[in-house]
Amino acid sequence: MSKRVLLIIPSAIVARGVEHIFNDLGEFEVCGILTDLSSSREAQLRNMDPDVVIVDPSIFDHASRGNARAALSEHTSAAVLAIVGSLWDEESLKQYDGVLSLYDVPTTIIRKVRAALEDRSEAPRSEGEELSAREKEILVCVAKGMLNKEIADLYNLSIYTVITHRKNITRKTGIKTVAGLTVYALLNNLIDINTIE
Repeated sequence: MSKRVLLIIPSAIVARGVEHIFNDLGEFEVCGILTDLSSSREAQLRNMDPDVVIVDPSIFDHASRGNARAALSEHTSAAVLAIVGSLWDEESLKQYDGVLSLYDVPTTIIRKVRAALEDRSEAPRSEGEELSAREKEILVCVAKGMLNKEIADLYNLSIYTVITHRKNITRKTGIKTVAGLTVYALLNNLIDINTIE
């Protein structure tokens, strides 16, 4: 089964070119193309459940570019790669699971996407692997609709620590969506239905 790729690229020419590369090579399937990350697009992102997101960092305003990866983590647990066509601040690109260049040849693009997926994949869930107490606290917050930043502030953690906990929760439960995690929390008596926003 091919891995699902979501493109968040404002340029139709670039998006269609990347889509064409994936279609030609067959290992990955483009499940959607978004031109920005407005609130309506965020809902689409959650519903598409991609394995990989390729995003042009220019969709984020200058002030939020440093937290772009964290913003995407609010909506997906997919591997996220930046696609850039010009020089970018190397520090801001470190937050991504990989960086593609508009000048990369198709085989290099596929190699980088594979590498990002391999880096993000962790050992499969083993039977009886329980959520830690902290992971349960984070899960409850997620189920209540809190954002990573709000959770980080509540528990005096870095946003990256919260993201790591969320990745571990997804790995251990096998559930990628907020809705699914909410149902999990309800079924495991971690939250009461009346506490959900």
